[in-house]
Amino acid sequence: MPGDNQRQLHLNLFLMGVGHHEAAWRHPRTDPAQAADIGHFQRLAQAAEAAAFDSVFLADGVEARTDGGWGLVSHFEPFTLLAALAAVTERIGLIGTVSTGFTEPYNLARQFASLDHLSHGRAGWNIVTSAGERSAQNFNRTANQRHEVRYQRADEFLQVVTALWDSWEDGALLLDRADGTYADQQKVHEIGHVGEHFQVRGPLNIPRSPQGYPLLVQAGSSQDGKGFAARWAEAVFTAQQTLAEGQAFYADLKRRTAEAGRDPRGIKVLPGVVPVLGSTEAEARALDQELTELITPERSVAVLSSVLGVDLTDHPLDQPLPPLPPLAEINGAKSRFELIRDLAERDRLTLRQLVGRLGGGRGHQVVVGTPEQLADHIETWFTQGAADGFNIMPPLLPAVLTDFVDQVVPLLRKRGLFREGYEGTTLRDHYGLPRR
Repeated sequence: MPGDNQRQLHLNLFLMGVGHHEAAWRHPRTDPAQAADIGHFQRLAQAAEAAAFDSVFLADGVEARTDGGWGLVSHFEPFTLLAALAAVTERIGLIGTVSTGFTEPYNLARQFASLDHLSHGRAGWNIVTSAGERSAQNFNRTANQRHEVRYQRADEFLQVVTALWDSWEDGALLLDRADGTYADQQKVHEIGHVGEHFQVRGPLNIPRSPQGYPLLVQAGSSQDGKGFAARWAEAVFTAQQTLAEGQAFYADLKRRTAEAGRDPRGIKVLPGVVPVLGSTEAEARALDQELTELITPERSVAVLSSVLGVDLTDHPLDQPLPPLPPLAEINGAKSRFELIRDLAERDRLTLRQLVGRLGGGRGHQVVVGTPEQLADHIETWFTQGAADGFNIMPPLLPAVLTDFVDQVVPLLRKRGLFREGYEGTTLRDHYGLPRR
């Protein structure tokens, strides 16, 4: 094992149905019915825990497409599923996505405090602002808020939530049966928040949880998103396609964090990576081709149109993208728009080629190769200033997770990059972060 002061990789398993590839449910190595089976997710979490992953992570959305694209199939609501995972695991962190756009701070603060209590300090919140118009239309709105307003609301949301978590001080819960004192009222406070978006009296109706705050995770990479992350986030799930882009994002975010008055070591950058593995390069490329051939282009184009805010449904599949609007006019996910636009332009992709490239990871880096080549890729990004760890996104589940655990993790350990086992009990312990 490396010395205590040697920097170690952080690995998070991104749980997604039967795999991250959009055609995973059609591949013979998966059983699509498992996406509705709690046992499937419990086994995945247990496998990741056996390999000493820092955490598992659930994305979430509050819309369903009606054209047969992604999102048509229902997914488990994160709190419900993470509670079920907490019951069958002991050490691995449990990170769930909840939007600041479609819930109230009091409800969310209570839910995450509850998850942190029942998991004995393993909860994490992936903070999103939700870009889609369809999502807004499910919550009594005709359109979503402007990009900058969503982040302003999110900033106030965090102020309220953290104040609620702080509304119970450590030691407030006395449970003194002799004199009938349940809690020290001097250590339980109303927060009296009155702001532009929220008015919340407090205090929270659940005592302070084991971590104080769950781990705060964020996934936006726009200018507003990076500013928000610098103020609040302790881990960032991100997507860059090249080492140079990864290094630039990493340096920028660490700089912004320092300028916000925080220690840059207190924010972990975790790019997503989709491992398409084979015992040889040829075998890995063959798997990649199998998955690509299972994509239904028309459905993928419909989803891409929604992401880009440009109707591509009648655009020829074997032509490059048409001219796209400037970034300033995009009210959706700006960083993902920019990533897809740059990928298409840099590699001169046709629409058909673009949806094929996006099918594996929706813009996250896809590494097609042997376990050794993937370990090389991870080591390069980790040692050359582009990542503190990775958000692992297997294209097929559980098959490729098994391959990663059995074949890649031992290589990372042999190189002194990843721990042999857990050294702490909470999610903050795993990320080397203090209790809040």
